[in-house]
Amino acid sequence: METAYINSPLGITKIVGDENGISEITVANAGDNAVSDIIATELQEAVSQLNDYFLGKRTDFDFKLNPKGTDFQQRVWKGLLEIPFGKTMSYLELSKKLGDVKAIRAVASANGKNPLWIVVPCHRVIGTDGSLTGYAGGLWRKKWLLDHENPLKQQSLF
Repeated sequence: METAYINSPLGITKIVGDENGISEITVANAGDNAVSDIIATELQEAVSQLNDYFLGKRTDFDFKLNPKGTDFQQRVWKGLLEIPFGKTMSYLELSKKLGDVKAIRAVASANGKNPLWIVVPCHRVIGTDGSLTGYAGGLWRKKWLLDHENPLKQQSLF
């Protein structure tokens, strides 16, 4: 496995993967790790696409993914990939979409274990009442990501 650390507006981003795909993308606070001087070939496309995302030049990702998780977690993560850029979905809606409204807690748990920050867009899942609920990277990051993806940017009056 290769590992790289890059700067992002939300902290240092850790990317882990190999020739089979990217298995982990996480964020840490600045100062937790040094930014990589050299990016392994297997990680270069992911780094490029993430940088484009943060610059507002990309709305989806097409590099190979290889997350590790249970069959149920994999189903939830695939469901997350179907939430369009700039849109949100509640945990209840996601549970219904996956075929079991009673699995809402299990869906929320799998969402929280998503190993591919941003790329598998767990930040697009919100509470039924529209609230920003639980986010492993911190609610301020979730808000930033949703604002970044909002196609109707609010303009300041002053």
